[in-house]
Amino acid sequence: MCGFAGFIKYGEKLPKWPLSNMVKEIQHRGPDGTGYYQDEFVHLGFKRLSIIDLEKGHQPLRDQSGRYQIIFNGEIYNYLEIRTELMKEGYSFQTESDTEVILFLYMKERERCVQRLRGMFSFVIWDSENKELFGSRDPFGIKPFYFMENQEGFAFASELKCLLYCLPEEEKHHSIGLQHYLSFQYIPEPDTAFPSIKKVKPGVYFIKRPGEKIIWKDYWQPTFHPIQQSVRGLSGVIQDELRKSVEVHMRSDVPVGSFLSGGIDSCIIATLAKEVTPRLTTFSVGFDVKGYSEMDIAAQTADALGLDHVPYTITAEEFRRELPEIIWHLDDMVADPAAIPLYFLAREARKHVKVALSGEGADELFGGYNIYREPSSLRVFDYIPPFSKKLLRSFASELPEGMRGRSFILRGCSKLSDRFIGNAQIFHQEEKAFLWKTHRIEYSNIDITGDLYKVAENYDDVAKMQYIDMMTWLRGDILVKADRMSMAHSLEVRVPFLDKEIFKIASSLTASQKISNGTTKHLLREAFRGIVPSHVIDRKKLGFPVPLRVWLKGELYEWAVSVLENSKAAGEWFHLSNVKSLLEEHREGKRDNSRKLWTVLVFIIWHDVYEEKRKSISRKKQLQDIPLPNETEKEA
Repeated sequence: MCGFAGFIKYGEKLPKWPLSNMVKEIQHRGPDGTGYYQDEFVHLGFKRLSIIDLEKGHQPLRDQSGRYQIIFNGEIYNYLEIRTELMKEGYSFQTESDTEVILFLYMKERERCVQRLRGMFSFVIWDSENKELFGSRDPFGIKPFYFMENQEGFAFASELKCLLYCLPEEEKHHSIGLQHYLSFQYIPEPDTAFPSIKKVKPGVYFIKRPGEKIIWKDYWQPTFHPIQQSVRGLSGVIQDELRKSVEVHMRSDVPVGSFLSGGIDSCIIATLAKEVTPRLTTFSVGFDVKGYSEMDIAAQTADALGLDHVPYTITAEEFRRELPEIIWHLDDMVADPAAIPLYFLAREARKHVKVALSGEGADELFGGYNIYREPSSLRVFDYIPPFSKKLLRSFASELPEGMRGRSFILRGCSKLSDRFIGNAQIFHQEEKAFLWKTHRIEYSNIDITGDLYKVAENYDDVAKMQYIDMMTWLRGDILVKADRMSMAHSLEVRVPFLDKEIFKIASSLTASQKISNGTTKHLLREAFRGIVPSHVIDRKKLGFPVPLRVWLKGELYEWAVSVLENSKAAGEWFHLSNVKSLLEEHREGKRDNSRKLWTVLVFIIWHDVYEEKRKSISRKKQLQDIPLPNETEKEA
């Protein structure tokens, strides 16, 4: 596990991109070691968090001939099996690391190597003979990978903040991406807040030669193919494959713990992890606000399983105090409040372990979000003629917002592709115009989801929603906050549900095997009934509930006013009086505007934090801070 940064330079002149400063920005991703490589074309930098023995995994790592150099962020869970195979074919390994396995597999199979890898990863391999850079990102987007290109060269890194050193000083924010942020609560991939900086898409590899156009290839994309199967047989297969996935995800030379909430996903992972490590330690966080904590359920689960359990209660004051640091670590604007408890959860876990398992991905794969029940609840509208639907929709749109039944009618009279853009939609188009000074009506949410719905046109509605979430919400929100909040504390989080073998099973389930009897994740629940504690099996999903609704009326109200009034960004980007009216409306209890207000507040704080960082970088950029070839240093 590590973080990396590097670039290919164009021409003879070296860009004023201080590689060691770029690498220092991700010290949190790898406090255990630092390494560099450079030649006449490429510069590579690396930070390491040692999960497998440090002495066996220095990077950049090269083959014996010195032709190839690799930097790699992630974990390959089937590396031992691939290593054994390669040794039988005559490959001689100098380390015990999965990094060398990737390198040798690439030398043997070239770009086909990525199809063999089971794990989470982003990496680049430099071929000094062919002057070719090969890079790839894992199928689900668990590990981040940013890049940018201009006339000076092609730069890449594990986090966006590294590439701030490569941005032209005059570059402004991505106004289209920011407008989409108000809808999605994140900027959909491959865009970021800066036009020049993009993300490598999940399930993709690329080939880049100095001065030539980059070549992109998809090697994996999620597809759903439901088939009728025996429920009893499927339950056994789900159990067996998840047990195998958890077992390989626990391969490590350091202690592994597990996150534990009050839900079924983390409970399944913890239950299976205990089979591998009987003295497993689990971690949970919550708030001292009624209805906003699952710590009591988590403690009950840990007690039932016989686990060592570490709870932590987050206060409103430390929530506010740590927020700028949290937003800095997020890289991208992500207005999901669940990022905050994740930050504190990772902080507490890191005091005990270097690796933790988590339940991300179960909802997208097995149908866990409550909104996936909507196609069933709206089925009555299938019997209403199109003309009558149009009249109903017109009638409902005239009703006051928040009136009971209004949203149900509007959604029932709309196509799925018009009403669903992912698990969360914050502002609708007309609301964005009310708030956003540079709003442009021609930029629609359909720009993001339109092509995805075309791919999914033959799926049932539940599978369509899952596909949209996997291609947007999972990679733009869920996995961003999981990676950044854990790595902020040098903690590696592993997600056993997000495994290609698990997806093969989940993608074959029918809609009724996912949504049934008023519950979500139906078959997953049934597969573990009698295995996980009974009090968890049928609990409704809460996620990480955060008391923003309560705090923005009380403890955080004055703070929110201060943010709106004292930030230049607030007045620059928003119709400030309209934002304040949302806040007052919320404080008076007329309407719950907490998520909308939070989206605005996160934008403002992100803007202030990153603009201040850019000013600091611009003062440093005149320094040529490039390390010597093959320089390696160890840090305490």
